[in-house]
Amino acid sequence: MNYELSIILVFAWLLDLALGDPSWLPHPVVGFGKMIAWGEHHLNHGKHRMLKGAIMTIFLDFIIFSITWFILYYTRSLCIIHYALCIIIVFYCLAGTTLIREVRQVFIALDNSLDKGRKQVARIVGRDTSELSAQEVRTAALETLAENLSDGVVAPLFWLAIGGVPAMLTYKMINTQDSMIGYRTERYKDYGCWAAHIDDIANYIPARITALLMMLAGWVCTKGKTSLLKLFPFVLKYGSKHASPNSGWPEAALAGILNCRFGGPHYYFGQLFPKPYIGENDRQLTTTDMHLSIVVCFTAEILFVSLIILISFYDNCFL
Repeated sequence: MNYELSIILVFAWLLDLALGDPSWLPHPVVGFGKMIAWGEHHLNHGKHRMLKGAIMTIFLDFIIFSITWFILYYTRSLCIIHYALCIIIVFYCLAGTTLIREVRQVFIALDNSLDKGRKQVARIVGRDTSELSAQEVRTAALETLAENLSDGVVAPLFWLAIGGVPAMLTYKMINTQDSMIGYRTERYKDYGCWAAHIDDIANYIPARITALLMMLAGWVCTKGKTSLLKLFPFVLKYGSKHASPNSGWPEAALAGILNCRFGGPHYYFGQLFPKPYIGENDRQLTTTDMHLSIVVCFTAEILFVSLIILISFYDNCFL
């Protein structure tokens, strides 16, 4: 039985609940962003952009995995240091608490003014927000909450269980690459192609696990008022109706629970991208929807953390 992973995960998860991502604490994703930006600045021009983007993407993923593996391998004899490093890395890779705080702040800001709501939601979405309506601000926040439950919680934990701490941190690099250069705009469509596709592969299973967890959490949080018999067909119908092969699944799960409509066309870097709608009920979203969404996502997080801890007792995960 592997008790190590359980101990590491419990301490790291409790740290995330207590601290989130405090601004005063240096974060490795900031460093990842600087590396990605450096590569994009120096390589994303001239000929063979796709090849250069592929080489840089794979190189950064390999470097992060290798460095993490060597550091943890050679500190195994230094018990306290080894486990402290593992806990810190896992803590850095979890983003559930920060995500919930940010989404809540969007709704609070929107209650003050539309302009403040637009500025607040711009912190957590990649789309242009300057022209969004109040309904679109709320929709963007809740879509991001669902999508990033997968990207920021379930997927990192999934790769922790599959390949240990090095795989978990490497996933964060993959996801950061996608969030920075994985767009279909003129600037990034070639250079960021591999980053986007690698992220699609890394999130394929976690996104569907997230949708399942959310459906179960929705049924629990609404005390059975959310019918799983209706929710499953809804998610199967709309889960694939998204520009991303993965983001639509958790978004469809939340849209089904809230009985609302997500999706639709959005502007990215000044360019309009048509996106299909997820759901049909174009009702006005409210603060009550935000509270229910947060409870559902947090319940789904608890379910998956508990599952990983149980699995760790019966599997020798790589640390």
